Amino acid sequence: MTALRQRKGSRAKEAQTQQSNCCPEHHPEKVLRGDWSWGAIVWTSVGWSVSVGLGLLCCIYVATLHENDLWFSNIKEMEREISFRTECGLYYSYFKQMLEAPSIHEGLSDLIHDNLTESRRTINLLKRMNIYQEVFLSILYRWLPIQSYLEPIYFYIYTVFSLQAVYLIGLYLTAWLLSGSWLAGVLTGLWYILNRIDTTRVEFTISLRENWSLPFLALQVATITCYLRPQLTALQQKVMVWLMYVTTFCFCLTWQFNQFILLIQALIIYTLDCADFLATTQVTTLYLVQVCGLLSVWLLQFCNSMILGSLVLSFIVSAMLVRHCQTGLKAGGLLVRLGKLFLHSIMVLLLTVTFNYMAKKALQLQSDEHIFKFIKSKFALGSTRDFDASLYLCEEAFGLLPLDTLERLAATLLLYPYVPTLLLLTGAMAVAALKNLSRTKGGSVEERKANAGDGQMPSFRPDVAYNLLHTLFFGLLAFSTMRMKYIWTGHMCVVAAYGICGTELWTLLLNMLRCNTKVMLRLLRFALPLAVIGFLYYKFWPKIMEEISELREFYDPDTVELMTWIRTKTPQQAVFAGSMQLLAGIKLCTGRVLTNHPHYEDKDLRERTRQVYQIYGRRSPEEVYDFLRAAGADYVVLENSICFERRHRRGCRLRDLLDLANGHIMDGPGDNDPDLVPASHPRFCEAMKTDEPAYSGLFTRTFQNKTFHVYRLKKKHKKSSKSS
Repeated sequence: MTALRQRKGSRAKEAQTQQSNCCPEHHPEKVLRGDWSWGAIVWTSVGWSVSVGLGLLCCIYVATLHENDLWFSNIKEMEREISFRTECGLYYSYFKQMLEAPSIHEGLSDLIHDNLTESRRTINLLKRMNIYQEVFLSILYRWLPIQSYLEPIYFYIYTVFSLQAVYLIGLYLTAWLLSGSWLAGVLTGLWYILNRIDTTRVEFTISLRENWSLPFLALQVATITCYLRPQLTALQQKVMVWLMYVTTFCFCLTWQFNQFILLIQALIIYTLDCADFLATTQVTTLYLVQVCGLLSVWLLQFCNSMILGSLVLSFIVSAMLVRHCQTGLKAGGLLVRLGKLFLHSIMVLLLTVTFNYMAKKALQLQSDEHIFKFIKSKFALGSTRDFDASLYLCEEAFGLLPLDTLERLAATLLLYPYVPTLLLLTGAMAVAALKNLSRTKGGSVEERKANAGDGQMPSFRPDVAYNLLHTLFFGLLAFSTMRMKYIWTGHMCVVAAYGICGTELWTLLLNMLRCNTKVMLRLLRFALPLAVIGFLYYKFWPKIMEEISELREFYDPDTVELMTWIRTKTPQQAVFAGSMQLLAGIKLCTGRVLTNHPHYEDKDLRERTRQVYQIYGRRSPEEVYDFLRAAGADYVVLENSICFERRHRRGCRLRDLLDLANGHIMDGPGDNDPDLVPASHPRFCEAMKTDEPAYSGLFTRTFQNKTFHVYRLKKKHKKSSKSS
């Protein structure tokens, strides 16, 4: 027995020696594990310092681009507010509203009982929208002694730009954890900055929810990566679980599309569980962290039913329930286990659909039906006439990923290491999954850990497996919907940097070439990233300097003139109707009441928007007048850029979408479906300008310039009946 223990101990020591030779040497958590050597302390300190420096560099870079593009420091306050285009202006208006409130309590009360965002309706904005970040920022600005030297708008935009530094640090840490070299983090940061067009759009869409949310997603991925590392102690694992919860909670609180991102993460966890890469406790913990994060947001958003009716909650409940009830799932040979997994997946899918259907019926949930209409129309054959789905499908951001994106990524050398790394890791993971499923004894992760003293290396690291599936799943999402590429491209930088600076792929390649030595491995891991960094500096530094030196200025006199007129010539409680994008700016710049707005996650609001948009359709003036009056409108703003739109192709212009939804033939040369009929009325936005009696009897022009025409709705006089 003693000899046997000695042999096992020697094999374990050999395994540890092999692991130390081939695995990464310097991790950001190495000092926390008790290695207080001077080398570890200095190396780790340098790595953390570089991450902060790169984050600050990214923050300063995007802030400079924003300043240079608008000359933001020199334009008037109204022009600054107009620069918050589309829904960005709506979100910023709530930050402004909170600061203008007499007290924090009254500001919160106004948000909870808001009657300015949607006319004739009182809504709870904290329940409907993800604007807690604006609330928190406004309270922080009130408390901090900075009002005398920092304007509120600068405090707001600098906070968002600072989150870009957090985003980059999260990606940096993930690359460092995977590869063991902070040079991978440096490469990740440089690639993220150089591919700014495809990794972020923060400098011109500051207030978008994704700019608040994605930094927390990057931190969450970094904490999950650290949690899946086998070297952590029990205390460190508990710390990671809490960090995962906090980052997941912040991510969910700041973006209304959080449930769809978490659904993909849940599918990743499910895949790793089926392929036996994760321990049972890890799978359960990751699921529970997601559930706790969502339920915490559900409570803060006043029991928002959209969260309880989300697919991700139904999926997690189904996966955990079936896993608990189906015993012996990880027993048997390869074919037996594949068959069990197939049945297991079918049961989870059926239960998910059932639970989600029951939840939506019980909650009477219809807020997110437009998203499923969009998904159905996007992947189904044939066209659709549904107005809501077409509104998304016709936007370039919701189309397929353009191929020129890959050309730009290749120009910075990002695509070249990413593709082979992805292919090699996918092949290695598939082989490892088959090995895991082929084990009849000691097949579970716990049992393999218990038998780790046999001198064999683990077949595939779970943290690498998680990040590989992360980039695969979100890559598919990016290719199908271009707007989602910002979740994928940042993580691309991580995977490509890991391929260059990690040990696993280089060890595999050197073994094939039969020259695997410690010196050669270190040479490749450190010389190649330094060479890439040198090339990127030589090629792109002059371009960055040229980009920073390019100065422009904000110029939109027509919109400024419109906002000035509304602010000075209309009553404070006047209700305005028009396009969603313009009304968001009117809400911010003038504080007037709106009929509709860009936050589209409400069925009644979507129906009202379709009715208001008939101002660009072919409907009678009486019908349009009744639609506007039903929405409570006092004024309607017509935009030439929409009425005579040329930006979109035929069939995707807003007037075309309205014609199709109304069953009318579209304008211009081209084919029409045979069931469409000619409209019996001219287009409202064009006929309105003729001042014909049918229109002038209901509307009065009160303002016009080259871009906008504003009409006031007259009061209808009831016909007096003749007295007998």
